[in-house]
Amino acid sequence: MADQEEDFSSLPLPDRFTHKVWKVRKEGYEDAAKTFQATPDESDPAFRPFVLDSGLWKGAVADSNVAAQQEGINALCAFLKYGGVQACTRSRNVTIAPLVEKGLSSTRAATKQSALEALLLYIELDKSEPIINDLLQCLDNKQPKIIAATLAALTAIFHAYGIKIVDPKAVLKALPKVFGHADKNVRAEASNLAVELYRWLREAMKTLFWNDLKPVQQQDMEKLFEAVKQEPPPKQERLLRSQQAAQAASSATPQDAEGEAEVEKEQPPEIDAFDLAEPVDVLAKMPADFEQNMASTKWKDRKDALDALYAVANTDRIKDGSFDELLSALTKSMKDANIAVVTVAANCIECLAKGLRRNFAKHRSRTMPAIMERLKEKKQSVADALGAALDAVFASTGLSECLDDILEHLKHKNPQVKAETLKFLIRCLKNTREAPSKPEVVLIAEASKKLLSESVEATRAGGAEALGTLMKIMSERAMGPYMEGLDDNRKTKIKEFYDAAEVKAKDKPKPVAPPPKAAPSAQKKPVTKKATLAAKKPAPPAATPLEEAAPPQPKPPASKGIPSKLSAPKTLVPPQKSGLQGPKKIPGPSSAVASPRRNVTPQSAEEDSAPIPSKLGRGGLAGRSLARPTQFSASTSEQHPPTPAPSASAISPADRLELGELRAEKERLVRTNEELRTSGSKLQSQIHELQNSNAQLIEDHTRDVLSIKAKETQLVRARSDAEAAEAQVQRLGRELERMKKEMRRMEMERGDAAAAAGDGGGDHIYRDNSSSARGAERPASSASQQQQRIHSSASRSESRPRAGRGYGGSPSEEKENGLAEGEKKNRSPVRQQAAAAAAAAPLPARREISGGSEGESWKRAAEVTSQLKARIELMKAKQGLTKR
Repeated sequence: MADQEEDFSSLPLPDRFTHKVWKVRKEGYEDAAKTFQATPDESDPAFRPFVLDSGLWKGAVADSNVAAQQEGINALCAFLKYGGVQACTRSRNVTIAPLVEKGLSSTRAATKQSALEALLLYIELDKSEPIINDLLQCLDNKQPKIIAATLAALTAIFHAYGIKIVDPKAVLKALPKVFGHADKNVRAEASNLAVELYRWLREAMKTLFWNDLKPVQQQDMEKLFEAVKQEPPPKQERLLRSQQAAQAASSATPQDAEGEAEVEKEQPPEIDAFDLAEPVDVLAKMPADFEQNMASTKWKDRKDALDALYAVANTDRIKDGSFDELLSALTKSMKDANIAVVTVAANCIECLAKGLRRNFAKHRSRTMPAIMERLKEKKQSVADALGAALDAVFASTGLSECLDDILEHLKHKNPQVKAETLKFLIRCLKNTREAPSKPEVVLIAEASKKLLSESVEATRAGGAEALGTLMKIMSERAMGPYMEGLDDNRKTKIKEFYDAAEVKAKDKPKPVAPPPKAAPSAQKKPVTKKATLAAKKPAPPAATPLEEAAPPQPKPPASKGIPSKLSAPKTLVPPQKSGLQGPKKIPGPSSAVASPRRNVTPQSAEEDSAPIPSKLGRGGLAGRSLARPTQFSASTSEQHPPTPAPSASAISPADRLELGELRAEKERLVRTNEELRTSGSKLQSQIHELQNSNAQLIEDHTRDVLSIKAKETQLVRARSDAEAAEAQVQRLGRELERMKKEMRRMEMERGDAAAAAGDGGGDHIYRDNSSSARGAERPASSASQQQQRIHSSASRSESRPRAGRGYGGSPSEEKENGLAEGEKKNRSPVRQQAAAAAAAAPLPARREISGGSEGESWKRAAEVTSQLKARIELMKAKQGLTKR
């Protein structure tokens, strides 16, 4: 047994980690933890075998023996704690899953705590994303206890590091699945995790998973959230290694910087639904007929199109894209005559601005002026929608970007536009997170002061509220100059708004950079002493440079050149002289050569013993400032008249020339600045004119497109009508041909009937002639009448075939007619005369038989022909109108 112990202790640690005896492994884990703890730094050779072979930790964390497993996890914690980032990144790929399955779900409390500590160390050393992704994969495990343990670990991670270090998006998306688990322990841990996330996110977390929960679960969660709402904002309890290093580095900073850092640290991070939501591609989900409906002349179609767009754009986050055409249509809708269309368009702009945030800033110049022009509507619902759209646009940009349009519309001639713009300015001042600059403060204060004299009470109160809110941001002292000239009532009103205002920005004066540390000089000591004495005297700050001036006696060094800070020649300034220290203190042409910060002669001891007022005497004109002299300086100069000034030769010609050049340069710069301002205002006006002309051109183009589309529609309809008319004409032509054929057929039938009647009449003639021969007693007059009847019937019989051929008879008809003539030729002359005499006899009978039907058919044919002619004329008239 003793031999085995000696062999085990002599084995290397990696071999002991993989030994088959659990006691050897357990001792190896313990020795490894002690070795890691004793290492001087992260580069110690003791870490190298375990960094190269990360599989050793997989076996240690998932050891089959629970006692050895506990020591193995402790060894992993020591390895991570002392091994640094390299130990973390090399081992986390193989240890997270065993830690969850074997460590977090262990029955031993110490093992659970060590496994959780290992997970926290992994996040502390590097980043949280790989660890969270591996933990989320464990939520798909089939064993409920592993899922519950994973949820508990996620809760502890968020509690320790917060949402600033650990991104909660992926976890929030996985919550609905675990809330629907069959195991009650899993659901309980899911509730704990949701409550922990609610401590950090508040209502913003509901956008991702709240709608996927059952109503009963929502009610239960609301009850749990009520208890959390009363708690103070949470703070990060555990720092990353990078944060620990930064904190150690900042421990040597001044107390003021530490105080500011603590204040910033105490402020909880603001998380809203935009940070958690996934971007939605609104352009891809827009209705296909949006542009067509927006160009419709019916307001109902335009409103329906905007309602469909609002349903798509009403989301927490929108994917950036090309929204130029869409916003042009929405901007044009601001001028719509129907207020319902204007309201929905304003709601759409609000959704787009909230969903795009900073990406909407490039569209501000197009949308904001159009919205502000529509503020003239007095209906409160429309004004509220327009105000909400303006607030969303402001949130996507800032006060500096919106200030020009606001100040321009504060001068609007419409009182309603002016009042609503003033309300918008007040909301901007309350919600801005950056204090306005000094020039912007001047513009806002002057515009607000002008509104105090308006005739409308609401506008006067708005101007006072704007000044009070601005005073809350900039402080009373900074706003003191703008309060001059106001009566007590207005000052009181502004003070009331100042006390009640709640703002998010505070003006922080820029820290003055400390002067550069220079080597102590014997020549500068008297000046420092004088400055200290001057500081003790209760005099205005403007008189401080005078106190640092030279003694009244003119000294020989006064004939030397002026030490210029700009670009003075080095040959004129002695090496021991220092440049001008005070900014904007350029001496005039008649000033003396001495500077307020010039070197002091050895007689400074006598000057120190002299009384303070004597220091205010001007040694020549060297201490004179370009600023307007104060009352104090004037009185001082009266009490202590200056000593006689040195001659004009005290200023060298080179300095005088340089001073003149500087003044000329200053005047040139002032003129250039004025010219640039003038050109800028002209360019701005040209931009507005071009924008207006562009809008007019777009409107004209839209109108032309609509008219073209209308003409095209009319043309298509006319073409369809023409085609229908042509088809009708063709149909009527076919009907006419059919009627002609029918008429020919009737003529043919009539001819056949006449021929048949002629054959039958010959026999009758013969019978009549025989009877007449037998009755010779008839009178001669009847014989003559009979001969006339024979001649008339013969002529009719000869004319009928010709009439039939006159109608254009067919070859069959001509053949029949030819046959009939042949038969007549073959007859004997006696028979022909008999047939001619008897031809008149069957005519009355034939007329009696077919007279009624023949008349009716002719009448019907005439009616049909007249109807056809009328239809043809009507169609020709229609075609003529269409062609015109």
